[in-house]
Amino acid sequence: MSPAPPVLHHRRTPRLVVLDDDPPPRLGRLAGRAEVVSVTDAAGLAAELPRADVLLVWDFLSDAVRDAWPADGPVPRWVHTASAGVDRLLFPGLAGSGAVVTNARGVFDQPIAEYVAGLVLAMAKDLYGSWDLQRERRWRHRETRKVAGSRAVVVGAGPIGRRIGALLGALGVTVELVGRRARPGVRGADELPTLLGEADWVVCAAPLTDATRGMFDAAAFARMRPGARFINVGRGQHVVEDDLARALAQGRPAGAALDVFAAEPLPPGSPLWSAPGLVVSPHMSGDTVGWRDDLGVQFLDNFDRWEAGEPLRNVVDMRLGYVPSDTMDTTEDR
Repeated sequence: MSPAPPVLHHRRTPRLVVLDDDPPPRLGRLAGRAEVVSVTDAAGLAAELPRADVLLVWDFLSDAVRDAWPADGPVPRWVHTASAGVDRLLFPGLAGSGAVVTNARGVFDQPIAEYVAGLVLAMAKDLYGSWDLQRERRWRHRETRKVAGSRAVVVGAGPIGRRIGALLGALGVTVELVGRRARPGVRGADELPTLLGEADWVVCAAPLTDATRGMFDAAAFARMRPGARFINVGRGQHVVEDDLARALAQGRPAGAALDVFAAEPLPPGSPLWSAPGLVVSPHMSGDTVGWRDDLGVQFLDNFDRWEAGEPLRNVVDMRLGYVPSDTMDTTEDR
């Protein structure tokens, strides 16, 4: 696939619509260069889309774009989402509109990798157990697991998955990356069933597509080693959550950590809150101090390119659901 063509705009002041009532940092740099309008819901967005040149989906957890996108008529020429995943934008109206879609690929790689490495260390060294025993004022010596020499399968061979693999590798973990298709250094998705039975750590960092939705179900968990741990930093819909809760109750896998869920916030009545050996975190693995500023800088860099008629970075292939390798110096998959 050839690089995405430049996105050109008229010579008038372009109109930038931001989906959020708390616009990103640094947008003040666009003073005199763009008319910036903030909206918070589908109704407000529907009124603005026909007049928008650029749509910035700052509230990337909202479904307002899908709900407000017009069936016909003018639409923004460029849509940017402040997230690595674009699953909320993968609907036919947008895919067939001719709008160029870009994402925040690259901002979250290191923070998410650090988060996963921290979970691996905490699970291996039973830090959660130590905390529980401390609160009970109990002194109970026990042995923990070595991280070096263990094996990990990381599903998702894009920048996030590769960075996770690099950090785990620095800890002495043997890492197998799994992508949509096999290529040098990456195993194909068809090999995953076998790899699950060989792993001490199974990490999901894949894009959400029709092929990956529900991929971690009862059958997948049954293939894992009894002592294996499962971590999901991809999307909640990768996991059949009821199957995971039952699998944890049966001790296979031995533990898990979820940072993403099918419904967010996680409902108070969800059985996941009390599932044995499960660590719940509120979709925060990539959110470090200053992350909003990083996203703002990334968007403004692309806006400069758009204004100059240059090719945009991080152009999403809407058929695949992620940024393919030939638009970046990276391999395929998130």
